[in-house]
Amino acid sequence: MPESLPASSPAPRPAPDVVARPARRPDRGGPASTVVAVVLDTAPGAAADRLGGQLAALAVRELHVVTRVAGPRPPASRVTVSGGLPDDLRAVATVARACTGPMAVLPGDLVAHTEALALLLADPSRGTAALVSPPEKGTQGKGTQADGVPGREPPGAVPPVRVEHGRVVAAGNSFHVVTAANGAFRGVLHVGVADLATFAEVADELADLAQAGVLGDATAGEAVDLLLAGLVRLRVPVRAAPLGLLRAVRVTGEGETEAAIERLAEVDEGRARLAATVRSGDGFTATYLVSTWTGPLVRLAAHLGMTPSTVTGLSVGLAGLAAVAFSAGSRRALVAGAALLYLSFVLDCVDGRLARYTRTFSPVGAWLDATFARVKEYAVYFGLAVGYAGSVAAGPTGPDGIWAMAVAAMLLQSLRHMIDFAYMGARHAGLGLERPDGALARPTAPDTPGRGRLAVLLDRDTRAYWLRKIIVLPVGERVLLIALTAALANAHVTFLALLAWGGLATLYTLTGRIARSL
Repeated sequence: MPESLPASSPAPRPAPDVVARPARRPDRGGPASTVVAVVLDTAPGAAADRLGGQLAALAVRELHVVTRVAGPRPPASRVTVSGGLPDDLRAVATVARACTGPMAVLPGDLVAHTEALALLLADPSRGTAALVSPPEKGTQGKGTQADGVPGREPPGAVPPVRVEHGRVVAAGNSFHVVTAANGAFRGVLHVGVADLATFAEVADELADLAQAGVLGDATAGEAVDLLLAGLVRLRVPVRAAPLGLLRAVRVTGEGETEAAIERLAEVDEGRARLAATVRSGDGFTATYLVSTWTGPLVRLAAHLGMTPSTVTGLSVGLAGLAAVAFSAGSRRALVAGAALLYLSFVLDCVDGRLARYTRTFSPVGAWLDATFARVKEYAVYFGLAVGYAGSVAAGPTGPDGIWAMAVAAMLLQSLRHMIDFAYMGARHAGLGLERPDGALARPTAPDTPGRGRLAVLLDRDTRAYWLRKIIVLPVGERVLLIALTAALANAHVTFLALLAWGGLATLYTLTGRIARSL
């Protein structure tokens, strides 16, 4: 086992030799990025030069290059001449402390599609995230032996990660190990403003550990991998940005660089960018009954200059028409309402894909989308109840208690949303409070709390994964349930189905979250 750092204060840190050059923004249309990029160019070559050009094309606000030898660099960059891994990490910490906006760290030996870099650097959400992909063919299981005992990644291998619910919960390198790895880190790390202070602390602590020889065989080429592992070990939420059809590889030597660049041409970046707008965590209905055919609609909306909010408005309008149709109560009206409700959900999916495709997120837009999603659903409940009640004489709760059932369905759905938001808020707060001492100095320090081993294993079985997604009755499944039961039966059957399935989903979700919390 490697020795821990002594309790005494670390040795004075040598100041890297900085050759500062004024940063200039490229002459491009549109607003410049707010991202400050750091390229760890430990082995200068064509890959690093190409990467600098890509970052300029993405209009990063400022470019820092950490290198071993001073030489010609992009004119808008600030160059730091470093003596090794500890200095690399300290240079990153220095930049992080000076940043007033988000920051990205990339290795200089990275060959990637520009769209792959844009998945993080041009993401308007500006949160902390890492570019990940499924394990490469032939590398499945690296970082975890067959018996579940953690293994260690050899230097130069693709760093393993474990992803759960779209978040990196464990990250490895030649020193830190990962159990049950199900993905690979592709070298691009983006740090949001809220996490910059912690990121600087992580970089400094890792620098001290590297200086003391605690990190074993870790090399300068693993600086980004170490930084990701450090963030995860200190409970910083790191979103997993899926690489999708795009490519991002680390290379060694000019020959590998040229071959990797040639292979990039095999991928249609436009098609890959469109495919990347499909969220990996969506439900079965959204994934297979909507996203499989709405790509052309997303492109058309972008071509027409439509904003996501415009599409959201159209979705709300269709949901309103569906509610009106349901309120008529006739069989033809119920079928029309079901069709309109499905189309409203289609546009609800399209507006999210359009936002990701055009990278035009906004906090207000996200809030409006979530708010109108509830309004649309409750308006449909109201329309169904009105249509079923009609002019039939009945008690205060309507025929067959239809009004009581409608109110119960609304209350149940509101309870489910409250449970979801309360749990995620509490979990996020808990991640910030639990920061184990010495986690970076131990190869097998506890990972970020995630789901149980059984849940992880079930997710690897496709049928079990989708069954679990369907059981929780996400919005797509609710829309489909409402549309089918209303069109084929009546509102009474619709509310019975919503209450029964929704109650089961609530019990399933609540039980699982209590178990994970305990």
